[in-house]
Amino acid sequence: MSATWAAVVIVGVATIAIKSAGTLLVGDRELPARLTGMIELLAPVMLAALVVSNTFGGDHKLVLDPRAAGLAAAAIPIALRAPLLVTVVVAAATAAIVRAI
Repeated sequence: MSATWAAVVIVGVATIAIKSAGTLLVGDRELPARLTGMIELLAPVMLAALVVSNTFGGDHKLVLDPRAAGLAAAAIPIALRAPLLVTVVVAAATAAIVRAI
């Protein structure tokens, strides 16, 4: 087994152990409302951070390219509460048009 596969297996086992530990430690008890609210916000915050860092980041400097235009255009359907597919198509089309110009 290579070192890469060993690392994958170790990370997988650690992930399962951490997830199981949460269930075992909490058991049937309810988490406090404040903690539950914080946990519910973790996924959207992490996704937003990933999108921003991949859109604007590059070689430790701010990068403005067609991806930024696509992200800005995606804000419109999001504000109008359009379906996700519409948002993705608008963002992709805008990025493609800006890239073509």
